Amino acid sequence: MKVLDSKINKIVILIVSVLGTGTLGYMLLSKYSFIDALYMTVITVTTVGFSEVKPFSPEDKIFTIFLILTSIFILGYAVSTFSEYLVSGKLFDYFKHRKVEKKITKLKGHSIVCGYGRNGRQAIVKLMNYNKKFVIVERDKELVEEIEANGFLCIQGDATLDETLLSAGILEASNLITALPSDANNLFVVLSARQLNASMKIISRASDESSYNKLKIAGADNVIMPDKLGGDHMASLVTTPDVIEFVDRLTIEGETTANLEEIIVDDLPQKYRGKTILDLDLRRQTGCTVIGFRNPDKDYIINPEASTVLVDSAHLIVLGRPEQIMKLRELF
Repeated sequence: MKVLDSKINKIVILIVSVLGTGTLGYMLLSKYSFIDALYMTVITVTTVGFSEVKPFSPEDKIFTIFLILTSIFILGYAVSTFSEYLVSGKLFDYFKHRKVEKKITKLKGHSIVCGYGRNGRQAIVKLMNYNKKFVIVERDKELVEEIEANGFLCIQGDATLDETLLSAGILEASNLITALPSDANNLFVVLSARQLNASMKIISRASDESSYNKLKIAGADNVIMPDKLGGDHMASLVTTPDVIEFVDRLTIEGETTANLEEIIVDDLPQKYRGKTILDLDLRRQTGCTVIGFRNPDKDYIINPEASTVLVDSAHLIVLGRPEQIMKLRELF
């Protein structure tokens, strides 16, 4: 796309330069007005064959010959370039990507997912389940075609580069998930993302334990090690099988239906601000149950008391069946 952009820009600059040079030349040599000079330049460049505004001097004729020869080469280059793009499909791809970029510029508070591998796909399923807007960054052309076929917003490029993240709208994004297979690449993404957007939440994948601290120092809010989680999960199925199976039903089987929801106190109607969990009356209104509370200091309280005050910047973790979660979303 960079090559396409540069060629199109080059063609536009060359055509504008020819028109400007011709207009200025006729104004200086033939003392034409601006309109007459522009008119002479256009009919000369397009070779339509109309007569000149007034008879040419030898200097005017030499300048016109130069203008005709120059414009022929430039227009020939422009026609061949556009023909190449039309035949190869690059022109269609250019406008398609421009359309995607315009959609991305309108997003605010979205999530960026770097990498369309196994972990990236799982993250996208969960984001879709919670109706979260997201943009995928992937460098593999075949995967990009698959992503676009699914109707997702995608930027093809290297996620470790600032310009790629900027194209994905990182300045307006709220979250970034980097699930690249290389820990080194994830580290570069975290560093770049934290520098570009200091307030966003960054979640990184890691393969080696040695990368965990490096990613945290680089600016990742959370570092997930899928291999370690997998081993812990399998061992837990031996030690506490019923507990793990119940949790799996909430997290794994909840790909298409949600069982857990997070409520931000700041998003609640004003009448509930400063009230208690009991005042929300969630159980009666929706059937859901508050199972967790996070205070502004990011300390978590499991199974909070009904008298817990809903202070600003606090979060509620709510448990319910899919239909109850839907009632909760409609209510708040």
